[in-house]
Amino acid sequence: MNLNSMMDQGITQIMKTAGRFYLGNNKGRAFLMSVLPEMAKSTARRKKQEKEGLHVPPFLIASIASQCNLHCAGCYARAGGGCGTTTGKAEMKAGQWGNIFDQAGRLGVAFILLAGGEPFLRRDILTLAGEYPNIIFPIFTNGTMLDQETIAFLDQHRNLIPIFSIEGNAEETDSRRGAGTYEQIEAAMAALKKRKILFGASITVTKENMGLVTRKNFLEALEDKGCGVSLYIEYVPAEEGTEYLELGEAEIKQLQEICIQLKKNFSKMVILSFPGDEEEMGGCLASGRGFFHINPYGDAEPCPFSPYAIQNLTSDSVEAVLRSQYFFDLREIAKSAGNHGGCTLFEVKDQVEELLA
Repeated sequence: MNLNSMMDQGITQIMKTAGRFYLGNNKGRAFLMSVLPEMAKSTARRKKQEKEGLHVPPFLIASIASQCNLHCAGCYARAGGGCGTTTGKAEMKAGQWGNIFDQAGRLGVAFILLAGGEPFLRRDILTLAGEYPNIIFPIFTNGTMLDQETIAFLDQHRNLIPIFSIEGNAEETDSRRGAGTYEQIEAAMAALKKRKILFGASITVTKENMGLVTRKNFLEALEDKGCGVSLYIEYVPAEEGTEYLELGEAEIKQLQEICIQLKKNFSKMVILSFPGDEEEMGGCLASGRGFFHINPYGDAEPCPFSPYAIQNLTSDSVEAVLRSQYFFDLREIAKSAGNHGGCTLFEVKDQVEELLA
């Protein structure tokens, strides 16, 4: 089975799971009735582009904010210079992001993952994203800015799906993100559950918390809170001195096996692992193969963990980036590197930097 078919099947599974989640929910059903035809149109657009010689990934990652109200230990966005640093560059305006959303939608991109910094600091962009019913926007958030007004906004724009970043329970999450963070996340989850709004959890997996976050009762607790999506993100040591937290090859393999079993046990929940699920997709999905990353200043990067760009979306089009020799060369590097677990381009960053030189 080729990559496109596998990714299309993955999207179908995500939508089926969302359908089960929204069973008996009037607003949820209305959202599904409107979004499912749009997902079919996006798939048709990608197939048309493929026939015409352009591979369009179904996903993009967009870091829309360069600032954050927290200072989490080991943050890849801060370590990579995309968050909390003075770069001399200006963040893209909402209208510029709208231009990117327009281009992506016309090409057939179905999901744009919004990250940061803290994306809820850019309500102007989130308000704009809510006006694109043909695109689903998972919003990766620390969960501390979801007041009642924001919850009401999400209730009216079901294509915006909050994904809360956690490390486990209160102790594990607060130790990395600050005291009281998990309490705020739980309050936001309770408010979303009350309104029957789909949300998810992004769980950073390290050597220290892997045993906890992969337990069946841990996911059962999340499910009871109303969580419908669980993403296991292997920790990438972007910050110097945190290498001891990175999973080894045996642990990565174990995580993949556990996720396979969890998917069987939790049919009403979308469960994905990254970059673990890349293995069944034939390797690294960065550089336009499955997605690419746009930083707050418009730089087109292969991956959040590989923040190296030669093109910028304020002057270049999404299509030009996908057709670029740079991304082609990066895909070849990733292919040659093989799939040995962990983040491929992060592991071969010397070769990526050579391309820039």
